Amino acid sequence: MASAELIKRLEDTIENIPDFPIPGIQFKDISPIFLDPKLYEDVITDLAAKSKGKVDAVCGIESRGYLFGIAIAVALEVPFILIRKAGKLPPPVISEKYDLEYGSAIIETREGQIKPGQRVLIHDDLLATGGTTEAAAKLVEKQGATVSQFSFLIGLKGLNGDEKLKKFGAEVYHILEY
Repeated sequence: MASAELIKRLEDTIENIPDFPIPGIQFKDISPIFLDPKLYEDVITDLAAKSKGKVDAVCGIESRGYLFGIAIAVALEVPFILIRKAGKLPPPVISEKYDLEYGSAIIETREGQIKPGQRVLIHDDLLATGGTTEAAAKLVEKQGATVSQFSFLIGLKGLNGDEKLKKFGAEVYHILEY
């Protein structure tokens, strides 16, 4: 659990944008965090502390999962592996299709970058329904590795993302919950 002070600083910094990108959505704009290097550093310290000694690699989900994921990997001194939308990485790739509210999508990672037996942290900025994160976990497992942790800056209550990820038997951590 993050300190009360870090949670307060983040809540005071993250902007709530009503009705974006569509009416009824309360968008949580995390970009002001990057205007405060000390706050960003404290977020990385908190996220990395939860994974110290527990992971061999960090996977970040395109694109906002890279904003913190790379720094977490550097802090842990482990490799960082990109998970991208289909067609963005050169072959050979491993792909995973998943369902969206209207249609489907595919994410990919480069074949051979995730090693069999590795304990992997999957990081993204926000956990909502968990569909993309679930697909990322399946990509990790397809390559013989284990998802040992999921981390997020924000978890949204009531969308059951945490529930969707339980089947992987991995710790789920988010600093903030809305």
